[in-house]
Amino acid sequence: MTKHMLLAATALSLTLGAAQAETLRWARAGDALTLDPHAQNEGPTLALMHQMMEPLVLRNPAGELEGALATSWTVSPDQPEVWTFDLRQGVKFHDGADFTAEDVVFSMERALSENSDVKGLISSIDKVEALDDYTVAITTKGPNPLLPAAMPNILMIDKDWAEANNAVRVQDVEGGEETFASQNVNGTGPYRLVSREADAKTVMTVFDGYWGKDDFALGYSDIIYTPIQNPSTRMAALLSGEVDFIQDVPVQDLQRVEQDPDLKIMSSPQNRVIFFGLNTGDALVNATTDGANPMADVRVREAMNMAINREAIQKVVMRGQSIPAGVIMPPFVNGWNEALNSVPAHDIAAARAKLAEAGWEDGFSVQLDCPNDRYINDEAICQAAVGMLAQIGVKVNLNAQPKAQHFPLVNGLASDFYMLGWGVPSYDSEYIFNFLYHSKEDLYGTWNGTRYSNPKLDEMTKAIAAEVDLDKRDAMIAEMWDMAKADAVYLPIHHQMLNWAMKTSVGAAVDADDQVKVKYFTAD
Repeated sequence: MTKHMLLAATALSLTLGAAQAETLRWARAGDALTLDPHAQNEGPTLALMHQMMEPLVLRNPAGELEGALATSWTVSPDQPEVWTFDLRQGVKFHDGADFTAEDVVFSMERALSENSDVKGLISSIDKVEALDDYTVAITTKGPNPLLPAAMPNILMIDKDWAEANNAVRVQDVEGGEETFASQNVNGTGPYRLVSREADAKTVMTVFDGYWGKDDFALGYSDIIYTPIQNPSTRMAALLSGEVDFIQDVPVQDLQRVEQDPDLKIMSSPQNRVIFFGLNTGDALVNATTDGANPMADVRVREAMNMAINREAIQKVVMRGQSIPAGVIMPPFVNGWNEALNSVPAHDIAAARAKLAEAGWEDGFSVQLDCPNDRYINDEAICQAAVGMLAQIGVKVNLNAQPKAQHFPLVNGLASDFYMLGWGVPSYDSEYIFNFLYHSKEDLYGTWNGTRYSNPKLDEMTKAIAAEVDLDKRDAMIAEMWDMAKADAVYLPIHHQMLNWAMKTSVGAAVDADDQVKVKYFTAD
């Protein structure tokens, strides 16, 4: 009996070992905020969704655009506002339904609807038409040479499935709504949803009917995604073998990983800038100044900018894993240059003089809203800024909380001073001006929590989206950045470095966008 039990236990152990070799156990600091593909334009949310759903055009790990559900796309020489997308044929949704142009029209219109958080990506679109089952025409409001670059995070949803499950309308995340689409997925992606416990675990398994099963590595048959907020706990899970792959590697543990023969680090400059946004409106939300808003004065904003010691944050908080930033634009983006990225000198005396000149020589108090599970050392960066601003008399109350509570403050204009990180999937400045600088209205300014409104900049934001003369367009972008930097509504902190840690057996395809796409992974 004992011998038989031992043999059975050995067989079970081998079976589990084989299964684990095909299962990628993936962890990062925070969970997806929803499973609704159009409800949140947020990195971890989109990263999870990209395993199960697909766009027409994808950006691969090398940063290049390639066909996903579209095989080709062309713009009409006679009608430069009309793009034609040829769709991939034979594609199935996870429930077996066919993917057709009808689903594209539905998905694009849904992505442009009121509750959608991705509508700013495609705000130039006027109409979407199905020319036949596998051809779609997209007409923009004017010529838009950047349309394909705006498409990688517009994921396709099955029209019939959405209608059958009362999921036609995009989930209202900020309003606390839960819908069928926020908890269930029917995509065309390489993995299908098995189970989900929000903020605990999401399990996916390979989709046997995936159109690209012979085109991609698909080294793993299953994915277990686990959000682990605490950096030490996340690191311990990797070191103990509980997980195979982690993002958001604590910078203090990089050397520890490099010294472990069973682990490796993959690094890259990241397409992301970390910065603070300031309320520039007439009044503070959390008023401590008798109704006046000191940050409405550009001199106060300039003083706060000079008080931030970016080199100290780089050396002490980030342990060298960041590059001080003078503009909220990553180096990957069209419009970036070294001169724009020049960092203001850290000068406490000059900053105090600026405050005094603006009539705030005694300083003021303000609340800093900060996520504690989204960016590398996010709360520690905020804590450092609290001390730095205190040196010029700005007394900061730190409110650090999970991103699920933090982001609604920014989008709901309920914060006076907040941290945000911004990547640019289109690799073009228009994306930044559209979301962060344009007046908050309709399809524009959806992440502009600063109350900043500049009619000239608004006009130019729309103009560069339609300008086909690249030299003229680049000159306009340069002028826009000069205006934006002078107004100092954001305080850039640093360009974030990307570090992924994993077992040596994981063949990860790291990319600058920090967008995990497991279909490119191999399992050695």
